[in-house]
Amino acid sequence: MDEIRKFIDNISPMNNSDWEFFSSKLQEIKLDRNTPLLKVGKTENYLYFISKGIIRLYIPRVESDLTFGFLFENEFVTGYDSFLSQMPSEYQIETLTESVLWRISKKDLEEVYQKTSNGNIIGRKMAENIFLIKSKREISLLNKTAEERYLSLFIDRPKLLQQIPLKYIASYIGVTPQALSRIRKRIN
Repeated sequence: MDEIRKFIDNISPMNNSDWEFFSSKLQEIKLDRNTPLLKVGKTENYLYFISKGIIRLYIPRVESDLTFGFLFENEFVTGYDSFLSQMPSEYQIETLTESVLWRISKKDLEEVYQKTSNGNIIGRKMAENIFLIKSKREISLLNKTAEERYLSLFIDRPKLLQQIPLKYIASYIGVTPQALSRIRKRIN
């Protein structure tokens, strides 16, 4: 739980009583690889902090899934649109590796926002960060070639290339596994 405190204190330090209140709402869960956190058609009720593991966000398809996000240790994950709207999700979230997560329910998070001095600031800054990540990805898909998107991963998310199956990376940059193979050959 120390890693959560450090993460939050880097955003906006919490005093000890607020931290005690917030941390009392967290529940630790341990999951095997390929375990769903959220399925299509289900409503997101939790915000998770990844203590250990890799998480994938994707749209399941018959032929091949459309992967649009990966998250790693010391990051938050949630089906944020479903979490906010309390409407069913149009995508899935699953663990790619054995994972240890800390979760807080929507109800408890709302209580943290109301009863702590800077819970709202932390929530706002997290929402802004989610927006910036999504915006950067969208602009990349519209402005860059597949090869440029792949090369950007070396700079932006080097862990992604080391730990994630190539078929998911191909989907993430918007190409087939065969096209990714050709891109990798050209680069090497």
